[in-house]
Amino acid sequence: MDLGIRGRKALLSGASRGLGRACAFALAQEGVDVTIVARRRDALEKTGAEIAAATGVKVSTVAADITSGAGRAAALAACPEPDILLNNADGPLPGDFRDWSRDDWIAALDAMMLSPIEMMRLTVDGMVARRFGRIINIVSRSVKMPQLELGLSNGARSGLVGFVAGLARQTIAHNVTINNLLPGIFDSDAQRAHVGALVQASGKTFEELWRARAAANPAKRYGRPTELGAYCAFLCSEHAGFITGQNLLIDGGSYPGTH
Repeated sequence: MDLGIRGRKALLSGASRGLGRACAFALAQEGVDVTIVARRRDALEKTGAEIAAATGVKVSTVAADITSGAGRAAALAACPEPDILLNNADGPLPGDFRDWSRDDWIAALDAMMLSPIEMMRLTVDGMVARRFGRIINIVSRSVKMPQLELGLSNGARSGLVGFVAGLARQTIAHNVTINNLLPGIFDSDAQRAHVGALVQASGKTFEELWRARAAANPAKRYGRPTELGAYCAFLCSEHAGFITGQNLLIDGGSYPGTH
């Protein structure tokens, strides 16, 4: 299927590795020029070179903290009129809410709620004026299946989802859609960090926990980042203009509800 987005421009944060990287690759394979943003310059430059070599599209890299005003300005200087915006940020490691300070909560809100909202504020009107826009937020299944040890993520990401529910209904008439991807367990660095943080409290080894999480999933495996990347690319396509304001699980069937 031709997704109809060749020549479009995409701005992706948290895109040097993991699920963000997979989304950047998938869009580039469809002929989209990509600007990828991340804090670690080494991983960023490596990913940028790999995408350019594999796809031949124009790849720009911005080493910046997207949660800061200066970081957002740098990202938009490199890609001032994105047709596609991906907001993605790692969540905090598991913990006990009794140990979290106000600063911990503010940092979580900055990374997972306020920064994505600010990036939407800075780009959505241009998309509306050009009559095309696709905004994807990588969130988490935790907004539908809260986990106590992920309270910082549960709270901040739920706030983002609530905000999107309103904005997405205002922009779709202008061919600008906004959707949230809710990944479950994926074979990624972030998932390894999450499992690693659970080792001490569980009394099990990393390998035992890693295998148990896969076994507990109906699919009996971890998701492949390329699977989420392909889903993202379709949602960014010209064929997805009737999909907006949705919280789309990609979790191997682990969510047990009907809606």
